Amino acid sequence: VLCGTSFHVYICVFVCVHVCVCVCVCVCVPCTLHFDVDPGACLLWMLTDVLRCPVPFAGAIVFFMQAGFSMLEVGAVRSKNHINILYKNIMDGAVAAIGFWMVGYMFAYGKTAGGFVGIEGGLFFCQSIQNNVNGEGSAGFESWFFQWTFAGAASTIVSGSVAERMKFEAYLVVSFFITCFIYPIAVHWVWGQGFLSAWGAMPDADGKTFPLFSGTETSRGMVDFAGSGCVHMIGGVAGLMGAIMLGPRKGRFVNGKPVTFPPSNQIMMALGTMILWFGWYGFNCGSTLVLSGNAANVAAKVAFTTTISASSGCLTMTLIARFFEKYFDIGLALNGILAGLVSITASCAVVNSWHAFIIGMIGAFVVYGASKLLLKLQIDDPLDAFPVHGCCGLWGVIATGIFCTDKNVAYAGYPNGNTCNACSTGEQLGVQIVGALVLFTWSAVTSGAVFLALKLTMGIRVSEQVEDEGMDISEHGPPYGNNSAVFPLDSSPVKMVTVSVNSTNPLESVIPRYEPPQVPLTDF
Repeated sequence: VLCGTSFHVYICVFVCVHVCVCVCVCVCVPCTLHFDVDPGACLLWMLTDVLRCPVPFAGAIVFFMQAGFSMLEVGAVRSKNHINILYKNIMDGAVAAIGFWMVGYMFAYGKTAGGFVGIEGGLFFCQSIQNNVNGEGSAGFESWFFQWTFAGAASTIVSGSVAERMKFEAYLVVSFFITCFIYPIAVHWVWGQGFLSAWGAMPDADGKTFPLFSGTETSRGMVDFAGSGCVHMIGGVAGLMGAIMLGPRKGRFVNGKPVTFPPSNQIMMALGTMILWFGWYGFNCGSTLVLSGNAANVAAKVAFTTTISASSGCLTMTLIARFFEKYFDIGLALNGILAGLVSITASCAVVNSWHAFIIGMIGAFVVYGASKLLLKLQIDDPLDAFPVHGCCGLWGVIATGIFCTDKNVAYAGYPNGNTCNACSTGEQLGVQIVGALVLFTWSAVTSGAVFLALKLTMGIRVSEQVEDEGMDISEHGPPYGNNSAVFPLDSSPVKMVTVSVNSTNPLESVIPRYEPPQVPLTDF
């Protein structure tokens, strides 16, 4: 008994039994004595908390993706704009939290007004999300936290498209509008009670729902399990509108031909992408929202299909780079990973493994082709945010209708699982196409209006001088730390020297830098 696998099983059983005993003694007994609660009810209470615990944990993993976005963007842009990129990514989380707390969560998950927007007074400033005291209040804290991380991700996508030339304060306004209005409305349509929703579209007074197309239980509504459409496509299309409104970076196109701006640090790019890949398991698997019933099995399947698609995208893009670019480009490989991840996000719970492989493979071609198209149109997207998130988000939503099966959709827990055969009849593909077009148009029109209004009022682009000097020194104060020269601790005068930026781009100008005076060691 004490050798091999049997020993491990014995240890596991031993630990589990003792944990259960400790829980009963240390939690249930004091709970019963102090609150005069039935032990069975106490266990049920505790079990409910345990099943809810993975949601904030998954949300924390998704929030860690902000670090991934930051590292990827810092590595992709020139060194004179590093602090600006980091600052924007930090502010995305803070701005999203306030905007989503004020009205964003209400717009997304409040009671529907005509299938367009959620309006519910109790969710204004999240007032109805309170401690569960005396049986009152709502257990909505974990839901707000998880959905906030998604809102932050949607707005952060935009920062890649507008990098190195957008005013900091204008960017904050755009981030606020995305997280408190543009993104929440899309969420309401797809995940709330909106007209696209598969989870209860436009319920009437009796609770009857009306999903596309038939409005009966033979239809299902749009399937976007973790947000290829309402997260990635919303952010990617908004980024495209920003890139168009801003225009290209100085020197990016000369005589109609693109000039390559080499990334400042490919190590940071690789690190950021690996962090994003890790965070995607919280993003996709956490979208089950619970672990009860069959949800844990669905989460495991989601992790499986997510991995297959990301790997397929990476391998495919590696072959594309070798064939078309004549060398192995790590930047393209990283975009291939992201292409596979974005493409599978909508369908990760409703497709089989070979479907995931094909979806990721096609996603790599989508990114490569869209990136080349932007260059042809002289649209400057420094991070390829629109090809990766906008185009692959679009492909992911449509791919769901192509590859989903009714059996998989029912297994994932979608409504009307036993009465709807929309996947086999092709109706689901029609729903997905309508949903994709609606979300694309919504993001383009609303974000375009925000960028245009800012352009006509406060302005959205920095001056040519600021762009030449770099946004770090121009918008965020004198440099310090390891990213530049160090200021002296005393008030000794400093002299100015001129140094060239660490870049192979001949169009990049020189910037001033502070040089501290030489202080003898005996003075310290």
